[in-house]
Amino acid sequence: MSSIAPAILAENAELYKQAIDKIQPFAQRVHIDVSDGNFAPTFTVGLNEIWWPEGWEVDIHAMVAQPTEHLQTLVQLKPSMVIFHVEADVAQLPSVLATLKQYDIKAGISLLRSTVPSSVASLIEQADHVMVFTGELGRYGGTANLMQLEKVRLIKQINPDVEIGWDGGVNLDNAYTLTQGGVNVLNVGGAIQKAEDAGVMYAKLVDEINKQGVL
Repeated sequence: MSSIAPAILAENAELYKQAIDKIQPFAQRVHIDVSDGNFAPTFTVGLNEIWWPEGWEVDIHAMVAQPTEHLQTLVQLKPSMVIFHVEADVAQLPSVLATLKQYDIKAGISLLRSTVPSSVASLIEQADHVMVFTGELGRYGGTANLMQLEKVRLIKQINPDVEIGWDGGVNLDNAYTLTQGGVNVLNVGGAIQKAEDAGVMYAKLVDEINKQGVL
């Protein structure tokens, strides 16, 4: 079973609240992007300004160059999961992922388009979740490069039980293909946040990934 996770990418606290308000009526699992302005080229709302409604399952996508610098703040927020990029300071990640698990927070990693799964096999083995990232760091949109679906198979060869996420360009045209390719969590930013009616778009995406295939 796959799920749609509305994504929030906001430059400041005011825009963050607007994004929260837009999806609060229907959101269950939510993907929140934060950036240090270093790993990703744009700054986002700060970790000290992050909040969410009670009952949400929240995944925080930390686009940061130095994971250990932000770890304790992230742990104190008590999200369901934190996702760090393997292209950050990779030497920090084994202990960072282990610390998250000690606090009953799922440990996630993300792979940029150029990263080959076999090059980070030990981290994939340790992770609860691996996110295939095909978007543009720090921006809504991007293109869902479906050639990257091959990574799903390669990741599963390393860790058959790991949850697979996808970030970048998810829309009504490709959501079903992504789920059929083995993606468990489709993180959807612009297609929902920029829709005329966010709730209607979310419902359409849920229907799309749950439709029955036709031979």
